Amino acid sequence: MNYQGFEGSYLGDSERINADAKLECKICWYQYDPQQGDKVWQIAPDTPFADLPDFWRCPECDGEKDQFMVIEG
Repeated sequence: MNYQGFEGSYLGDSERINADAKLECKICWYQYDPQQGDKVWQIAPDTPFADLPDFWRCPECDGEKDQFMVIEG
């Protein structure tokens, strides 16, 4: 088995993420829940992680999107 990355990592490939997947920042443990969206960045509820704008960053620690790992979904 040739596995690259760590368990839960989407490796920056948005196609590997389900629309309802919850992701967690591996720096500060903030959880992005698509059903809730993100009030800090004014992201509407029901916005999948893969559809977040390129400028979006973790609202808690300013980590980049590739610092998130799938925890559910």
